Amino acid sequence: MSKPIVAIVGRPNVGKSTLFNALAGEEISIVKDTPGVTRDRIYADVTWLDHAFTLIDTGGIEPDSSDVILSQMREQAQIAIDTADVILFLTDVRQGLVDADSKVADMLRRSMKPVVLVVNKVDSFQKLMPDVYEFYNLGLGDPVAISSASRLGLGDMLDEVIGHFPKGLEEDEVDERPKIAIVGKPNVGKSSIINKLTGENRVIVSDIAGTTRDAIDTNVVRGDQEYVFIDTAGLRRKSKVKEELERYSIIRTVTAVERADVVVLVIDAVEGVTEQDAKIAGIAHERGKGVIIAVNKWDAIEKNDKTIYEYTNRIRTTLSYMPYAEILFLSALTGQRLPKLFDMIDMVIQNQNLRIATGVLNEIVTEAVALQQPPSDKGKRLKIFYVTQVAVKPPTFVIFVNDKELMHFSYTRYLENKIREAFGFKGTALKFFIRERKGQ
Repeated sequence: MSKPIVAIVGRPNVGKSTLFNALAGEEISIVKDTPGVTRDRIYADVTWLDHAFTLIDTGGIEPDSSDVILSQMREQAQIAIDTADVILFLTDVRQGLVDADSKVADMLRRSMKPVVLVVNKVDSFQKLMPDVYEFYNLGLGDPVAISSASRLGLGDMLDEVIGHFPKGLEEDEVDERPKIAIVGKPNVGKSSIINKLTGENRVIVSDIAGTTRDAIDTNVVRGDQEYVFIDTAGLRRKSKVKEELERYSIIRTVTAVERADVVVLVIDAVEGVTEQDAKIAGIAHERGKGVIIAVNKWDAIEKNDKTIYEYTNRIRTTLSYMPYAEILFLSALTGQRLPKLFDMIDMVIQNQNLRIATGVLNEIVTEAVALQQPPSDKGKRLKIFYVTQVAVKPPTFVIFVNDKELMHFSYTRYLENKIREAFGFKGTALKFFIRERKGQ
């Protein structure tokens, strides 16, 4: 099931990052009094009354001048309009209604997307409510008064947000076609790969980095199986363009990954795996998606009998947190090994949906425990009672133990490796939850 996406839009210093952190439950964005200092993580998983959604802080406005602020706010609003199911439009009761608010409100109104108008910094409802009424002039319905810093009014705001979630989102997901997000930095050949797969120029391809502006869905049929390929705007390096552009690209990548079953991370063979690639792969890993690393432009590399082995090792070292990812060396230009991409996607999807019977699973775990004793602390040893699989996409396991504190990360990793040895699970993350059972 695809999670709804909620985007926060607003001028500098209205408290977007403070609200984001309040809802995310942890300090993810850096908050300072200087406008435009929002950095780092810009998306988080939020749950309210059994509704899970992805929250995105669009941020990224640098206050050079009022004209620049307005143009960047428009771009930011457009990103929200393109990607979000619900838009949180944040204003500031202390600064009052300003021209930029009205102009962005016009855009949001015309978009026909659900907008929740939020008036922030209302630290005293008694004193400041008359000032909140001014925001009715935006024509976006009833303003919701909150204080991000004091955590006031957040419940009412979230009730309003979830009331706008698309009712058909769960039903829409009956669409059983595999969804594959093609992600990566600009100019690594994402669009070229899709064009080669479809046999037509559906996606604009150019040597100018960043020419693919928005995520584009392309249907590809192979045999009797239909696939949906989601092409995304690539992530750019910080040194090359302003940071807010990178932020926009990350937003697009996050939303594409959120919708996908399998993520194909395209890497430029000539450039090699970079820090930026690791950042993109991390988004897919956190989301528990199937992952294939496609090393494109392999035809441009001078090779000997050790090249693939050495290259694979470099990728495995940089992306050490995802040893399960499948690696494919290909060339969009010549079509080399491109058909194998489909076989790999099919295999990863199969592994993502693999269910292991509890009895069989526990035989493997019992054997693993016999080979390597569980950790102990102060004379108390970890006991593993049993393991059961509770979900697929990604395969998710619950391990019942006598004491959670004794279950070290390294031992969970050891059990994961043993389960992978027995059942494969190539190309997909596995999730583990540890639960205590007392009195045994």
